[in-house]
Amino acid sequence: MSSNKYYVVWNGVEPGVYDSWEECELQVKNFPGAKYRAFPTQRAAVEAYRGEADLGIFKAIGQHTRQFVNYAAFPEIRLDAIAVDGACSKNPGPMEYRGVMVGDGSEVFHVGPIDGGTNNIAEYIALIHAAALLARRGDYTTPIYSDSKTALGWLAKGHSNTKITPTAANAQIRQLLARADAWRSANRILNPVIKWDTDRWGEIPADFGRK
Repeated sequence: MSSNKYYVVWNGVEPGVYDSWEECELQVKNFPGAKYRAFPTQRAAVEAYRGEADLGIFKAIGQHTRQFVNYAAFPEIRLDAIAVDGACSKNPGPMEYRGVMVGDGSEVFHVGPIDGGTNNIAEYIALIHAAALLARRGDYTTPIYSDSKTALGWLAKGHSNTKITPTAANAQIRQLLARADAWRSANRILNPVIKWDTDRWGEIPADFGRK
């Protein structure tokens, strides 16, 4: 059943703003301690979502991100944003990641290839790299896009959740991942982190084009 309401999920599978009850229900059904609410307009929903986050609603569930949002809260592409993506030719295998400006595609950073990684690790570290870079610049308004649900999930939980087996070959990868987790644990991400809507917008601008 559709409606004209907008739904904020503060505590659910993927917190954010949703434009239908069906989408909201997927995030909160059978989720322990689910917290959500309906609003009559998208603007009211987005403001409520940001306001609750600013008050620390996520701290209670182990999150440090102030504006970790679903793309429904930002229906148009933000050209001033950084888009991140990762690539890995095997699993595990040579891994690399990068960030680019959405507006013109210019590369902001590019790391790798580094042996012994995975695509999920690359995309998670890319998110942390972008957030840390913006924090060093004192820029807390530039949005960050990612198309990886896994990486966004790790970011929301506050740490990675890789099952990679430690080996001598992936020692550098594990060091990078440990540094990313340490930064994530010590810092609140104040920039909006937005799920890239691949269905509507096509491949994320940082995509390596190897699919």
